[in-house]
Amino acid sequence: QVRLVESGGGLVQAGGSLRLSCAASGGIFSTKTITWHRQAPGKQRELVAAVTSGGSTNYADSVKGRFTISRDNAKNTVYLQMSSLKPEDTAVYYCYAGFGNWGQGTQVTVTS
Repeated sequence: QVRLVESGGGLVQAGGSLRLSCAASGGIFSTKTITWHRQAPGKQRELVAAVTSGGSTNYADSVKGRFTISRDNAKNTVYLQMSSLKPEDTAVYYCYAGFGNWGQGTQVTVTS
């Protein structure tokens, strides 16, 4: 069982940047694909970005060119660098390691 803890959320103006971190403990982190998801009020949770154990990445069309996902297996941590933030990026951001292993989420609020 992998335990995930997100951090780095906050309040930022449109056009600003934030870096989210997802720290993992337990399990074999380096072999897992890790994904970031977000859920805005009244909306379904959606996939934002993914990074495989080999470092391949994939992004939702809405964040391509603005967000970058990366991982540091030595630190058991996955990052989501978010730039050129928009008010529509406002949501709770979660990381996920498969098999029902979700973090508790971190709030990102982007003001116009």
